[in-house]
Amino acid sequence: MGTRLPVALRELGFYLRARINAGLRRALGPRAAAPIAPVASLDEVLDGPDTPLALSRLVVGRSNDERQAAVAWFLERRGLPFARQPFSSFEGQGENFSVDIGSGDRVLVLIAHHDAVPGSPGANDNAAAVGVLLHLLGRLVRTPPSRLRVRLLFPAAEELGYLGARAYVKEAALAGIIGVLSLELCGIGDSLVIWDAEAETGFLRGVGEGLERLGRRRGESYHVVGRIPVFGSDHRAFAAAGIPAYGLTMVPAREAEALRRFVLNPRRRALRQLVRRPPPFDTYHTSGDAFATLDATACDAVVAALQAIIAEVG
Repeated sequence: MGTRLPVALRELGFYLRARINAGLRRALGPRAAAPIAPVASLDEVLDGPDTPLALSRLVVGRSNDERQAAVAWFLERRGLPFARQPFSSFEGQGENFSVDIGSGDRVLVLIAHHDAVPGSPGANDNAAAVGVLLHLLGRLVRTPPSRLRVRLLFPAAEELGYLGARAYVKEAALAGIIGVLSLELCGIGDSLVIWDAEAETGFLRGVGEGLERLGRRRGESYHVVGRIPVFGSDHRAFAAAGIPAYGLTMVPAREAEALRRFVLNPRRRALRQLVRRPPPFDTYHTSGDAFATLDATACDAVVAALQAIIAEVG
């Protein structure tokens, strides 16, 4: 009993955080829900351009069950071997998918959750990230890393307190994982943010060095920030297991100061019911999170960043 209690308390903490975040979402996103619909058929996505933006259409505007099924369908149709992990608890249920590319004992985990909040098309949160990883997957298949395994993980139920990622961490073998990056809000902006980076680690240094080699400069075209209150993502399930794990997001550089004020005290901002929230939070968890708001340049920049990081830490 003594060894199981901390895990149970941690799970309760994640669950309570999810409930708090649900209340915050209602305060931040008071727009009336509008009917949502897919922006492309599955066949149109499969046969269409192999760009991150085009691939994001796979899940935009679909229900969470449809989004989950679409990701599995796409991987199957591409003929890629992938692992499936269904899960169920009192909090919810879903299915995680993962693909390993490369070789070696060291593993880099890149995450893009495939679910969205009900009533939102879920374009920037989180279809853009799904499109980024599906595009990156094709690149890695063509040129796999020789000294590193890259695991692309597509969890369900991130919006339920990272439920899918927590289920994955409970059941998967974590040995060999050198670091985790969870992609969130990757379709709008020109500046990268690595967040929840509370302490310097070897993996975090590798991430920074990869971005520097790409030509980005810390404090200018990329930023490293500490723990973000309230907002979070799937990497936190890995961080709770002692693995270096961070969020990765694109933001507009021109909104840097407004974003800093907003994310560091979102509850107060929500209670004041601000008329304007800085992008990308102006559409976050609302019916306005539509495909038309996504920027192909932002998605491509995330792919380039991930390739640079893979090359550096590999």
